Amino acid sequence: MKAKQKKLVREQLDETLKRLQPLKSLALPRKGWIRAVRDALGMTGEQLAKRLKVNKQRVARIEQDERFGRVTLKTLKRVAEALDCILVYGFVPEESLEQTIKNQARRIAQKRISRSNQMMRLEQQELGEKEKEKVLENLISDITNTMPKSLWNEE
Repeated sequence: MKAKQKKLVREQLDETLKRLQPLKSLALPRKGWIRAVRDALGMTGEQLAKRLKVNKQRVARIEQDERFGRVTLKTLKRVAEALDCILVYGFVPEESLEQTIKNQARRIAQKRISRSNQMMRLEQQELGEKEKEKVLENLISDITNTMPKSLWNEE
């Protein structure tokens, strides 16, 4: 996929993910979602077990696995259906996918400029602050526009 196409796909996905931003502040219930929903419905562990066709010890284990981050998506989906819920699964970017790429491009550009600036300093041809900033912004723009395969090779 070409860089322009990737950018369009990324922008469309960013628009979709924007709707999930309010979820970033959503706190996980202390006992986990399964237990919170089950309790809110007034459903016992034994009743949920019957709906899942497992024993109540398995329900306790599933709830514990959820709290410790060991439950599978497949199990969560089954439990959600048994609770008459829909499992929602996704990723919410800290900022946006576009900004994540710009941040990575900035890190790469700063490293490149630092290396070349060191050589220029040795040759007494170091750029001024305004010139450095302009070069940095141009390099960031170039990296984000071309989307090199090596973009994520560097930390």
